[in-house]
Amino acid sequence: MGTRLQVFRHARVIACTGADPLDDATVVVENGVIRDVAVGGAPVSGADVIDCRGRTLLPGLIDAHVHVCSLDVEVGREQRDYPTSLLAYEIAAVIRQTLDQGYTTIRDAGGADWGMKEAVARGLIPGPRMFVSGRPLSQTGGHGDSRSRAEDNVGCGCGAHIGMVDNIADGPDGVRRAVREQLRRGADAIKVMASGGVASPTDKLDSLQYTREELAAAVDEAARAGTYVLAHAYSSAAIRNAVEAGVHSIEHGNFLDEETARLMAERGTFLVPTFVAYEKLHEQGRQLGFAPEKLAKLDDVLGAGLDGLKRAHDAGVRIASGSDLLGPLAVHKTRELAIKAQILGAHETLVATTRTNAELLGIAEEVGTVEPDKRADLLVVDGDPLADIAVLADLDRINVIMKAGEFHKREL
Repeated sequence: MGTRLQVFRHARVIACTGADPLDDATVVVENGVIRDVAVGGAPVSGADVIDCRGRTLLPGLIDAHVHVCSLDVEVGREQRDYPTSLLAYEIAAVIRQTLDQGYTTIRDAGGADWGMKEAVARGLIPGPRMFVSGRPLSQTGGHGDSRSRAEDNVGCGCGAHIGMVDNIADGPDGVRRAVREQLRRGADAIKVMASGGVASPTDKLDSLQYTREELAAAVDEAARAGTYVLAHAYSSAAIRNAVEAGVHSIEHGNFLDEETARLMAERGTFLVPTFVAYEKLHEQGRQLGFAPEKLAKLDDVLGAGLDGLKRAHDAGVRIASGSDLLGPLAVHKTRELAIKAQILGAHETLVATTRTNAELLGIAEEVGTVEPDKRADLLVVDGDPLADIAVLADLDRINVIMKAGEFHKREL
């Protein structure tokens, strides 16, 4: 197989390194790897030349908190309504849709398993590079326990067996066993529920879930396998429990206070805010069948997150980016950037969604910026995201989506 050369000419390049953009730049891709980034640049013999005049080139986006298996805003409803075979095909469509939106890498924060990741890696379905967490761990009655107050069964075997299946583990030994099982099944990281949540039926948002000892057991088991724990947490008390136990990232963190933000910064813990999930559930949840008692909890978190993000930013917390959208709301994934930009500004938001997310996932040497020797995960956009970051939410204005040097979309 010969050398494959693609040359992007006359592009405005936002490298997402934190440096200023380059105007009228050339990016050379050889066999799926970025070989050169330079202002101007001479023609390259034998190359496929893409004229990016009037457009912006930037790294492929990364979403660190998705749920590709959640086909409904009511988590678990798909388990009852879909046979496993149909559920798998529906999930494949969601995975492709994610790449269509310009996301070349994702971390699924609960539901997706090794088989889905492997289907993409083998080229059986188009999609972003995937990191999966398998089945999230929840204490009895916690955010990952989908049973109503009237139900006693645990894991009845009803319905489909892929996606957001309950994984209840109590006590340090039970947690260790559950972590080992998810690692055996191919999880790249371990998700734990450290506080109450909006979508769970029987807990309160500010409830503390898992003891420090249980959280530490999960962190220790993950570390022994060379990986880490991500923790769903809203309240500062829950966040502190998780951070002091050694978790790698806090998901959501809406009620983060200044003291806890400083602790996160000291420990190097990442924050993964997910604002668009609350906005879209607030707008469309009722018509999509989201339960009224959950909508009431949603109101409590809806306006709190941006204040928490500002405290995190002021404290120097490493701010990453997720979306957490469920079911049909996943089409709004890139709206998350415009919300974050209200606090971070457009450039820092892009860095959070590319370079910082790559650091979170441990792949910053491979992706996340437009630099030589990085994998060619690239977007070309009609417009300037620094002037209007919302252009990234308009799929018609994403002219090129390249993943590892292969065009998923090319309109130039």
